[in-house]
Amino acid sequence: MEPNNHGGDMADKAVIGSDHGGVELKAFLIQLLNDRGVAVEDVGCYSSDSCDYPDFARKVAQKVLDEAPSGTIGILVCGTGIGMSMTANRIPGIRAALCTNGYMAHMARAHNDANVLCLGERVLGKGLAEGILDAFLSTKFEGGRHLRRIQAIEPDA
Repeated sequence: MEPNNHGGDMADKAVIGSDHGGVELKAFLIQLLNDRGVAVEDVGCYSSDSCDYPDFARKVAQKVLDEAPSGTIGILVCGTGIGMSMTANRIPGIRAALCTNGYMAHMARAHNDANVLCLGERVLGKGLAEGILDAFLSTKFEGGRHLRRIQAIEPDA
């Protein structure tokens, strides 16, 4: 299994999705990504009308898998980030990390080769979410002993 981050520089592309509980934070994150020169593909949702988070988690996860190992990452936002992370992690090849601070985001990438970041709009402020995003974008997978552990999660990968 090859690590998904192709060298540790900021990710080239992010596929982002949310449900109705994350649509405002998603819009803020899209602007941040654009400001940082990261290409963004927004797979929805596009309003605060009630919708089902698993639909968007699957869309983002599939696009990340389809584009691996290009450096594409996924970002999922719902009210807490919990539902998105639970759904995304059911998909083989996805390592989604629900992060509530920058250290978690850094370690998710450095030691766990996370390829999807999950955030909760109702539990994070914009400043904290920005720090988490920046840590996730700029950290590369360290490999080494950590690769063995990633392979233990999905031995057939």
